[in-house]
Amino acid sequence: MRLGMTAPSSPFLDFLRRALGAQDCILQGILLMNDRMKSQVARWRWWIHLIVIGGYFFPGTIFALIQIRHHPALTGTPAGLLTACGIELSAFGLLFALGWLASRVRLDDLYFRWRPGWWVVPLGAGYSLVLRLAVAFTLIAVVVLLGITGLVPAEDIREYLSANRPEFERVANVSSLQNDPVYFWLTITVVSFVLAGLREELWRVATLAGMRHLWPRVFDSTYGQYVAMAIIALAFGAAHLPLGIPAAAAAGFIGFLLGSLIILHRSIWPAVFAHGFFDATTFALLPFALRTLQQLH
Repeated sequence: MRLGMTAPSSPFLDFLRRALGAQDCILQGILLMNDRMKSQVARWRWWIHLIVIGGYFFPGTIFALIQIRHHPALTGTPAGLLTACGIELSAFGLLFALGWLASRVRLDDLYFRWRPGWWVVPLGAGYSLVLRLAVAFTLIAVVVLLGITGLVPAEDIREYLSANRPEFERVANVSSLQNDPVYFWLTITVVSFVLAGLREELWRVATLAGMRHLWPRVFDSTYGQYVAMAIIALAFGAAHLPLGIPAAAAAGFIGFLLGSLIILHRSIWPAVFAHGFFDATTFALLPFALRTLQQLH
């Protein structure tokens, strides 16, 4: 076509131009509606979401620190364990529902999609092993550092480890784990995968969603989400202070790694299963580990 000539026109071409123009208008309308839907939730509603869900563990942590507990949180019987789990899950479910009613957080914001397919379970098992190795290597590094710096004399390291071990007896009844098969299996299934794995990872990702919506410039990028998970890990570690400072530090470290898995896979499920397998093996090995520590002492 030579310069100065107008584009050819025909009924078909006119119809095509109008159709494409209408399509552009529809697309722009969809994008505009999406932006409006994102901005429909008022900021104060996200504050309610963050306070109600994000602050879930703090009242219980404070109460546990000031209370002298005479029995494990999971009691020593299967019926007591199920009752304790029911109370904890009901309380969390109620607060989670209140937070959701305020923010109407979407499943995509909670990374609730099942990814990556059937690999979720084996990935969770593999990640739980990586978590355990990471904790073990970190513990070894801390012990070596204590010995090198002289903060703890080499001859006192065994006694130091025994005196500062996590107080797992506050959580589960060790005798029941050894002698009651029903209690044992409930602990490594319901407690490990539902009470700990699903509930705590839902708390973690819902807290992340609140931070991303309240401070998107800081926490909405991938890097920002890792920073947010580090902050959330500090809160998660603080929730384990009743078990002792070493246990709280380990929980914070593990919490950050679990949060990183959520960001890496854009899905909560690998972290849920990694958390579940980690806790299940911990409870299964707990009687043996405590006997070993007593022998070292």
